[in-house]
Amino acid sequence: MMNPIWLIRMSRLARHPPPLWKVKLVLGVIVLCLVLFGIEQVWGWPDWLSVNGKAKLR
Repeated sequence: MMNPIWLIRMSRLARHPPPLWKVKLVLGVIVLCLVLFGIEQVWGWPDWLSVNGKAKLR
């Protein structure tokens, strides 16, 4: 079940939508994340970004 606060937020958002530049900014960030994820899936994680191993504690 949905919290009633979310219904109030959705009605406020429907009455007063955000500016177009904010929508473009959010969509741009999502697209950038998807592009980086796709690159990582195709070519893999570079070795120079990996940790050398677990630190051995004495």
